Amino acid sequence: MDRDVERPAAMLLVAATVCLVCSLVVSAAAVLLRPRQLANQARERTQKVADILAGVPGMADLVGGMDVAGLDVRVVELSTGAYADAMDAGAYDQRTAAADPARSVALPAERDLAGLGRRARWATVYLARAPDGSVGLVILPVHGQGFASMLYGYLALDGDGVTVRGLSFYEQGETPGLGAEVASPEWLAAWRGKRVRDASGRIVVRVATGAAVSEYEVDGIAGATWTGKGVTSLLRFWLGADGFGPFLERLAAEGAGR
Repeated sequence: MDRDVERPAAMLLVAATVCLVCSLVVSAAAVLLRPRQLANQARERTQKVADILAGVPGMADLVGGMDVAGLDVRVVELSTGAYADAMDAGAYDQRTAAADPARSVALPAERDLAGLGRRARWATVYLARAPDGSVGLVILPVHGQGFASMLYGYLALDGDGVTVRGLSFYEQGETPGLGAEVASPEWLAAWRGKRVRDASGRIVVRVATGAAVSEYEVDGIAGATWTGKGVTSLLRFWLGADGFGPFLERLAAEGAGR
């Protein structure tokens, strides 16, 4: 009888010992493998960012030799400037969303500087962060009506949200030899270092009608006044309250809080 009583107790003791040993092995493996898991996650993220950037026309010129691992690709709700973390930046198509009444907003004529008609509720942004987490570069998708076509491009700003790092137009149908010069490397290079706001915070960036005379202007394109006006209007729209204005304000506040 004593032996019968001892047998279940012994079995329970063995089972408990086996469970304890297994849990220790699993815990040790998780700790030891953690660095490898983090490295794999980092590689997957880098590859995902690289795949996203590979599908973005004109992005390579703005990113240059930057390590894509340092880029943060996010979707932003334009009305609030907040990140829409539940949305997949790699799958979101802002252009398609702008044509969908459920995912876009109609713009009143008096606020529709860029001639869009409708604007998507969300947009994809590209951020390069410094080691301390501050934003060193922000790349924003911009588009608007030119003279003969809709212009699609990207505006790159320094972390201050005011200084232009670069401008690129990857799709346009302006008049060859005239308005189409908005895509010429020489004209686009003139944007680097220009400022989009004055000391009071007003958006004053523009394409001049002739030669640029301030840090807020670039030279106008001869014979393409209306294309130049279109570039001015689309930049002012996307930098303003109906575009990325709320998002840029959030970035500025984030930087000020460091």
